[in-house]
Parts: sequence; structure tokens; C-alpha cells
Amino acid sequence: MSGLRLMLVRHGETESNVRLALDTVPPGPPLTDEGFRQAERLGEDLAVEPVTAVYASRALRAQLTAAPVAARHDLDVEVLDGVHEVFVGDLEGASDLASLARFAEVYAQWQEGDLGRAFPGGESGRQVVDRFLSVIDKLKTLHRTGTVVLVSHGAALRLVGGCLAENVTGSLANATHLPNTGRIVMSEDDAATSGWRCLEWTGHEISV
Repeated sequence: MSGLRLMLVRHGETESNVRLALDTVPPGPPLTDEGFRQAERLGEDLAVEPVTAVYASRALRAQLTAAPVAARHDLDVEVLDGVHEVFVGDLEGASDLASLARFAEVYAQWQEGDLGRAFPGGESGRQVVDRFLSVIDKLKTLHRTGTVVLVSHGAALRLVGGCLAENVTGSLANATHLPNTGRIVMSEDDAATSGWRCLEWTGHEISV
């Protein structure tokens, strides 16, 4: 097992989170006051980590969450394409129960392996996984040791986490909510078929 760890972090709270609204198009809203507090606590929690790089998606909320982590390690936040939230198309901005149920239905099918299913006017699971894993492959070539922090979005991270590490099942990834500033920690592992093993999933114990 190499010394590289990849820490996938969900952004802090936004008003869209409070309203349970599907908000997926960058740059999106900033953090709430509580979201800023969550970001500061994240920076404090990771102050002792050997962080070598801090990345964020194009969404403002991801960049604001990443900033305290980067500051603790005297680093800049590097903004990446390809790691934004799942684009939900016609469901964008919706918060009604029917739309949320439609989202949950499609998302559950992705986690069951049907990545070809797409949201109306939006992305398929395959598109999300392909764009996201392409970025992770690039990060893997750039960094060999230490901890790389990537601040992104809940639905995308849960989907990718379930695809990236063989010790995370789709049913676990679908059922296990990732709270604001929740973390999925991956370790590069040459013995694993995927090349990665999950060490930590916020709120759930992972068998390694």
C-alpha cells in the first residue's frame, strides 16, 4: 500500500441544503453561516493531516469549504473541472416530494449498477463516473504521498466512492448519507483491483 490518501469531502451547508432543493449547476449559492462554521471546523480537524494539495469543484460552496483547509497548510485551493455535482437537468431547483422521489429512484438504480439511466435533460450515472474518475486518475499521477483533499458534492461523491473502492458496495453508498463536510477517505492500494481501498466513510464503519 502506498502513502497516498485521497480525502473526498462534501461541501458545507447552503440554503439549498436547508430547503432540500436540487441545486447542481455551478457556481451555485455560497455557504450559510453554519456552513462557514462547518468549513472552519473542517480546517481545524485536518490541521494535523499531512495535506499536500487541496482541490475543489467549480461550485462556490466547494471552494469556500476548501479554503480553511488550504489556509491551515499554507496552500492554495486549486479548482478542477469534472468533479461538480450530478447534473439533474429538468429537476434543477426542485424541492417538492415528487421530484425528490424521482431523484432518489434514478440514483438508486445507478448504485445498483444501471449507470446508463439518465435524469430527464441531465446526466447519466456513466457520465458522472467517467468525468470524475478521469480527474482522480490525474491526481494519482500528480501526487504520490501525503493526503490530497478534494471538496465536492454529496451525490457525486457517494456514487464515485461506491465505484472507486471494492470494499464499498452500491447498497452502502446509496443508503449512507454524507453530511455536510462529511468525508470519504481512500488509500491507494496496489493489491486492490480498483487501485483504491476505502478507509473511512463518515458515519459508517468500513471493513478494510
